Amino acid sequence: MKNNVETTVIGSYPPEINALDLFKNFYKKRYPSWDKYIKNAVDDMVSSGLDIISDGQTRDSFVNIYFRKIKGCRIRDRPEVIDKLEFVEPITVEDQKYVRKIIPKKTKMIGLLTGPFTLTKSCVDMYYNDEKDLCFDLANILQKEAELLQEHVDLISIDEPFFSVSYPDYAKDIIKIVTKKVNCKKRLHVCGNVTNIIPNLLDMPVDILSHEFKAQPNLINDFKNYSVSKEICLGSVRSDKKRVEDTNEIKNHILKAIDVFDGKISQVSPDCGLRQIPRDYAFRKLKNLVKACDDIYGKKSPSN
Repeated sequence: MKNNVETTVIGSYPPEINALDLFKNFYKKRYPSWDKYIKNAVDDMVSSGLDIISDGQTRDSFVNIYFRKIKGCRIRDRPEVIDKLEFVEPITVEDQKYVRKIIPKKTKMIGLLTGPFTLTKSCVDMYYNDEKDLCFDLANILQKEAELLQEHVDLISIDEPFFSVSYPDYAKDIIKIVTKKVNCKKRLHVCGNVTNIIPNLLDMPVDILSHEFKAQPNLINDFKNYSVSKEICLGSVRSDKKRVEDTNEIKNHILKAIDVFDGKISQVSPDCGLRQIPRDYAFRKLKNLVKACDDIYGKKSPSN
């Protein structure tokens, strides 16, 4: 059994944002700073004892944050593509640079990318009229973001929830484009029931596969049918329920997965982003996750 398994998150964390403060800055024509809100999320993740944290995806939704900075888009009720898409400037890099300044040196960081297929499925296409062409242009834009992002993070994670709903025959091609110039470790997160696409996922050009093993416990047994060459990020607490799993429940889940994946588990995380549950519940889930991993793998929780 590996003893270098790291605790981490998938992406988002519940933000505590003062909307009135943001509106005041807007009307005073001052660009509002998100630093204190990002810091709230980051401080919770660091205090929980996680080995690898994110910026909490605090600034915006995991879809809109991209479309706001890509040329050829506008945001109304949904993002709308109204012209050929072009990369203009880094999208999430400045937030990562800020996080790097405020965390302990031993704490690692994930750079988060919303996958091109999920972005494609989340917008209204008023220009391309061809889903594949739109998706490939988004993949090339994300390649530029990933290349810049890797200078500031330890791991890049691509979030493609739509793969479990509608898997395109060009899925591997677009992930290959995004990761082409990435030299750090690469993770692909697909939530939902991925049973039918496990062979495709195992062939992806990434190092780590991440799935909702807690909400979809059947997946552990489904992976038994395949030779798993990838590292596994094991979802071990639910991200869609407020109930806080105790450490024994989490440990039992991890031990069951160890029997199947043997030494392939390299990360343990929540099933998905935690944005949809209250902050105090999210924090307690992370604390218990870290404690459960410490109990199993013999790690000592960092002092805070």
